[in-house]
Amino acid sequence: MGHVVGRHAVVLGASMAGLLTARVLAESFERVTIVERDRLPPGVAQRRGAPQGHHIHALLARGAQVLDELFPGLTAEIIADGAPAGDLLGGIRWFLSGHRIKQADIGQPVLFPSRPLLESAVRNRVRALPNVRVADGLDVVEPSTTADRRAVTGVRVRGDDGDITVIGADLVVDATGRGSRTPLWLESWGYPRPQADKVHIGVCYASRAYRLPPGALGSDALMLHSWHPGQPRAAGLVAQEGDRYLATQVGMLGDQPPTELDGFLAFARSLPFDDIYRAIRDGEPLGKPATFQYPANVRHRYERLSRFPAGLFVIGDAVCGFNPIYGQGMTVAALQAAAFGDLLAEGRLPTSRRYFQAMAKVVDVPWEIATGSDLAFPEVRGRRTARTRMVNAYLPRLHAAAATDPSLGAAFVRVTGLLAAPTSLLRPDRVLRVLLSRHGAASHGAGSVVRPPADQPAAPSSRRPAA
Repeated sequence: MGHVVGRHAVVLGASMAGLLTARVLAESFERVTIVERDRLPPGVAQRRGAPQGHHIHALLARGAQVLDELFPGLTAEIIADGAPAGDLLGGIRWFLSGHRIKQADIGQPVLFPSRPLLESAVRNRVRALPNVRVADGLDVVEPSTTADRRAVTGVRVRGDDGDITVIGADLVVDATGRGSRTPLWLESWGYPRPQADKVHIGVCYASRAYRLPPGALGSDALMLHSWHPGQPRAAGLVAQEGDRYLATQVGMLGDQPPTELDGFLAFARSLPFDDIYRAIRDGEPLGKPATFQYPANVRHRYERLSRFPAGLFVIGDAVCGFNPIYGQGMTVAALQAAAFGDLLAEGRLPTSRRYFQAMAKVVDVPWEIATGSDLAFPEVRGRRTARTRMVNAYLPRLHAAAATDPSLGAAFVRVTGLLAAPTSLLRPDRVLRVLLSRHGAASHGAGSVVRPPADQPAAPSSRRPAA
């Protein structure tokens, strides 16, 4: 244990954000209690409170780095349990803005565990911490406060029997996700609610598990077919532990992929490239399909509040929820937890203002990536700055150039993996490569690549090193 800043901390929610928060709090508090509404499974299993767990997940490169810092050896453990891994550019078959990105190993691994496998591994590590207790099957009623509402003193919880008890605490952290009630609690206590920035996207998911022939993805771990203006559909196919494959298909602006088999295949066939369709058309479906809807990117601007009760913090999706197609949620939660740990390492509890400013700094770049990408669609309502318009005009040209130039593909995937800032794509040498590229110069948006006929094999992957 590092510098002790308090006796007891309570984390609301055993989400990834909640588990990682408990890990960093265990360094600075004598005791940590995680309060969770669900009865948590003892092993690898879907959790009711994580409906997105039925769909494709990726642990971005930066997220894997942070998890290994918090739990040494965790990613190796997950891989040993069957989670597929691949190179960020060489192991993923990227289809971006209507172009097949040239693949090349860039020495940057990325993991594709199922959400239940990853969550189970993290949960086991957290349970093993001697000063952490998981109290599941408890519904959070409301934090308890001092009479003047200036400070939180614990949390009121309701058990299966309906009885309400109070768990006292020096600190309460809300990690309950998109359904967080902190804005409502603040209002009921006489505080202003935080401003909520929203970009409505109407994303609909459908996923099916498959048994496929060995090597169905070739040497790749994931095929990722992104959407673009004029083509508001996306899909992914990933290898999973247990010799399974998971196909996830996504529609924007209310376009719900069908769950019945023929419709699911037709949706895959409608994409500009038919690699995913080819892989699953003769596969054996396993279990029932799953759906999920995500109406909007939402960011609560807690850092702009002038008043906030002491002893209460908010983290994870309860601060900012992103379009899940970009795979940022778990990595951002890990970065937030790490930033919280850095503040606590100073030996005292940070002020609310300092804490939320630190969280905002973590969120700024992934929020820019997610909302900027979504605002490339004219149908998506939201404020488009000159920078947003410029980047959205530039990226299709970069993607087109990356079809033959793996150095540009490497630069792009490092940004999506949160390893580099978006501004790195505008480095003069990279802009020049885009402008000089025949493909980039000829690209006036997406959709310039024609899908091969159904009886033609997909183009082979390249594995030459990036320039």
